[in-house]
Amino acid sequence: MSNFLSLQYFLPELCLLVFTLLIIIFELIPSLKKHTFNLSVIGLIITSILLLQTHGQNSALFLGMITIDPFSHFFKYIFLLSTLLVIVVSRYTKELESIYFSEYLALLYILLFGLFLMSSSINLLMIILSIETVSIASYILAGILKYDNKSNESSLKYVIFGAFSTGIMLYGMSWLYGFSGSLNFYQINISLQNLEDPFIVYMAVVMILAGIGYKIAMAPFHYWSPDVYEGAPTTMTAYFSVAPKAAGFALMARFFYVTFTDYSGSAPVGVSNVDWMTIVAILSAATMTIGNILALRQTNVKRMLAYSSIAHAGYMLMALSVATDSALISVMFYLFTYMFMNLGAFFVLIYANNVSNVETIKDFNGFGAKSPFLAGCMVLFLLSLTGLPPTSGFIAKFYLFAAMIEAEKFYWLAIIAVLNTVISLFYYFSIAKSMYLDKITNDVGIEENKVFTFVVLVCAIPTAFLIINWSSLYDYIASSILFGLGL
Repeated sequence: MSNFLSLQYFLPELCLLVFTLLIIIFELIPSLKKHTFNLSVIGLIITSILLLQTHGQNSALFLGMITIDPFSHFFKYIFLLSTLLVIVVSRYTKELESIYFSEYLALLYILLFGLFLMSSSINLLMIILSIETVSIASYILAGILKYDNKSNESSLKYVIFGAFSTGIMLYGMSWLYGFSGSLNFYQINISLQNLEDPFIVYMAVVMILAGIGYKIAMAPFHYWSPDVYEGAPTTMTAYFSVAPKAAGFALMARFFYVTFTDYSGSAPVGVSNVDWMTIVAILSAATMTIGNILALRQTNVKRMLAYSSIAHAGYMLMALSVATDSALISVMFYLFTYMFMNLGAFFVLIYANNVSNVETIKDFNGFGAKSPFLAGCMVLFLLSLTGLPPTSGFIAKFYLFAAMIEAEKFYWLAIIAVLNTVISLFYYFSIAKSMYLDKITNDVGIEENKVFTFVVLVCAIPTAFLIINWSSLYDYIASSILFGLGL
């Protein structure tokens, strides 16, 4: 589709850019500065409405640079909802009182724009542009507490690891372009079908995994995650653990399922006999194991949840490694439920830090008596993160395992995942133990903030009650994965 005709389907992204400029303009006008928060919320609502207007479309835009399809729409809804929740919480967190809030909102909008492009990219050049848009905004947001040494350190580490991984990925993409002469995923796939020497594809797969693996905190490209998550503002830690991770999985699924997979036989296989699925399966086992084992040693809750997010990336990689339609559905289902349970856990931590300076597990002592509602919600989120019934996390993890069994491969990986789930129970419930069983150092009750209570409740309801009718969500996701693969 030509550039001019593509604009009618690109309105949600254009809306984000317009509101980014409006937020900056409002900041410069003293009488309007106080309205930037309301403006940012209105911008997300209008973007959501515009996104609904293009629902069901399936077209390549801007001469094949990006695509608009139900698959990308699903992820854009995740980005919008997680951004909205984080913006609302950010206004009421003490940690951000010293920053220029309008700049913070503008950077979040820029980051969100990049996430939209990541989920829609079908061109190697657009992958780089979208990832760099997300990364540059993320680097600044991680270090936005400029007088905090940990925040500065996290930003610097984020930049160094990000630049290194992007450079490796660029080199891998150059191999693909050099062989195929095209930047388009589908054209590259056609060129790779008859390749006699698979060495080129293996090298490209490994190097591209370095770039995408960095975004989703996949081992061995996870080292940045704990330090960045600990030093960044907790609101951004929550956001980094959900939205960019979801975008990374959207990009990885589309890229690997389209470019490196052959669907001509009875079961999907790698092009030119390149078994990228086994590589991903091995990395999945390493990711979930490293994440869970290192989380056991943590006393800082933010670092613990950082290693937890690494482990959850491993669970989702487990399903992606079989490259079937049910596997992709299960990953998307998992990401949707993970958004609520992970953001909810971070929001409770943010509120506890606001009122009691909670940072470590011991700081949660007696929190169950001080704030019964939020403590109860925290236990619910921990149950769901572990994958125990009757939470949505149990249903999501069940679908991951079901996809593995249906594909009849990598049974060893499913066994490793079960063992890791057991390990995760120990460190998640160390927080619950501290809240309810450890000695209360201060029995003064906490006055609950209505905004935090509402936002946590928004996360808790789908976490607790999705089990009542999860099939509707599953069916919707199943209808969203058709992006030209015949799935």
